[in-house]
Amino acid sequence: MLKDPALEARARHISQELRCLVCQNQSIDDSNAELARDLRVLVRERLAAGDTDAAVLAFVEARYGQFVLLRPRLSAHTALLWLAPLLLLFGAAIYLIRRWRSQRLPAAPQPAPLSAAERRRLETLLGRDKT
Repeated sequence: MLKDPALEARARHISQELRCLVCQNQSIDDSNAELARDLRVLVRERLAAGDTDAAVLAFVEARYGQFVLLRPRLSAHTALLWLAPLLLLFGAAIYLIRRWRSQRLPAAPQPAPLSAAERRRLETLLGRDKT
């Protein structure tokens, strides 16, 4: 804990932005893992040295990779991660619209059966006349 409440609040905010590399689904602020504790100490040391919030995040990201960020930035590596929900929503909407339209279309009318005269005429035209 830092003595300056403003620095401590900044440290807590930054700690909530960083992923615990052991737990992976928690921020380092929420995790009890040893590595998370070390990262919390590192964040506080960097802030006490005068680094900005962005500089601290950049330092930790450079050291541990982009995976350490709980909300990764949009880049070529994370584009699918950010666009996947939109693509799934768009695909589901297209599927539902097509299904709704296919259910709305009336069934094609069935042709009336041929009368006896029409059947004889057809047989004559096809060359299957038995007379």
